[in-house]
Amino acid sequence: MIMPQYPRMCKGRLGNSCVIWLYISIIFDLFPLTGSRYVSQCGINIFTLMSDNPKHQALRDSGTFNPGHVRVRHILFENSEFFDPQDLPQLKYETLRSLEKEGYSVAKAAREFGLSRPTIYQSQTHFDARGLAGLLPAKPGPKEPHKLTSEVLDYLKELVRAEPQLKARQLAVRVRKRFKRKVHPRTIEKALKPKAKRGRQK
Repeated sequence: MIMPQYPRMCKGRLGNSCVIWLYISIIFDLFPLTGSRYVSQCGINIFTLMSDNPKHQALRDSGTFNPGHVRVRHILFENSEFFDPQDLPQLKYETLRSLEKEGYSVAKAAREFGLSRPTIYQSQTHFDARGLAGLLPAKPGPKEPHKLTSEVLDYLKELVRAEPQLKARQLAVRVRKRFKRKVHPRTIEKALKPKAKRGRQK
């Protein structure tokens, strides 16, 4: 085992600042840190440790980390090295597989896999249209001229189908959280309002 190199203590009495920097040097040797940045609050130095799992850090970086992983209860994801409840695309795929192959209802799948019913409906739509690629988050790009893209509109329709009690303002909040896109509630109301059939023009 390679021991860290601690700084040698100088002769004489050390001041408070010297002691603090001594501790900082020792901590830097013992722990992997995100960098030399630290925050000093009330004389206490607070360090942020790096994630000990490279895969989970990669999931966060790619937007595929499942923040609700603690709600996953399915036996496949218990103490498994392969099935990871923090891997959102894998979790969505196994959810859809349980619906198709194991006869799960959407309500049971939502309980077992910790996903909301709108998320499951949306995953079904995207998977049917694009396969596995549909389970990945949309790639960031330039803003489109129309905020209500077909993807956003499909998501809204699935939400209304699953939770018809939701109001336009609540739908706008869901869209902002999901797509990082602000849409006015009135715009949503107009988009979801059934279009009247036009008479045949002469």
